[in-house]
Amino acid sequence: MYKLLRMMLILGILLIVLGDAGVQVAAADDLNTGEQYKLAVIIDDFGNGQKGTDDMMQLPVRITVAVMPFLPTSRADAEKAHAAGHDVIIHMPMEPKQGRASWLGPGVIKSTMKDAEIREVMEKAIQDVPYAVGVNNHMGSKVTGDERIMSVVLDVCREHGLFFIDSKTNYHSVTGKIAVQKGLPEVNNHIFLDDVHTVSHVKKQLRLAADYAKKNKYCITIGHVGVFGERTAAGLKESIEELQREGIRFTSISELVMEQNNWSPDGLLVH
Repeated sequence: MYKLLRMMLILGILLIVLGDAGVQVAAADDLNTGEQYKLAVIIDDFGNGQKGTDDMMQLPVRITVAVMPFLPTSRADAEKAHAAGHDVIIHMPMEPKQGRASWLGPGVIKSTMKDAEIREVMEKAIQDVPYAVGVNNHMGSKVTGDERIMSVVLDVCREHGLFFIDSKTNYHSVTGKIAVQKGLPEVNNHIFLDDVHTVSHVKKQLRLAADYAKKNKYCITIGHVGVFGERTAAGLKESIEELQREGIRFTSISELVMEQNNWSPDGLLVH
């Protein structure tokens, strides 16, 4: 009974925080009144005024805005997304197995860092991105395979009531295993939307995401703002009504995680 009451309280807080802001993205959420399948669309790389930023914010459905910390528009993008009724998560830069350092941005979690250094960077990132409900990895194929580092990262997440979405840049990631050990939900990306940078490919990937959701009741998918961000936004916009008619419901990542994992964020709003 206590657990149920607590969940109802948390959901009530979320509704109050969102207030009227959620109305503008909720209007187009439900064109189909039959069985519905959940689709959580995460858009990475906000925080640097990238192409597609405004287009994504103005989509008529809920998305999850993944904001890189310590960049010129990090705070502004998080505040704008929250005001529009979208979920905000921290898009945390993490060391990859290979790639250019310039792709990572500031505040990178590296494999050479000591535990205290990892914790310090994570704490600063949480302070830099307001309204965050979770974290996902920017690149990070090396770090997400490191049990020591991810243990520290997930400890900080748990302390702040944040969940971690594994972007799945590393097929040998240990993130899910450690999350479960620490009492956190295991949350994974299922499909990348824009690994090929065309509107038609984004629409094709959305079709795959919809099919995945129909088989599994839900799907988590990731796209990006950036050089080709306007194309990703266009592919999304052109697909929304058709997918909704098929019973696809665009949902926030926080709602999906709480629903699918029977999980509640103990540290909600503490940051």
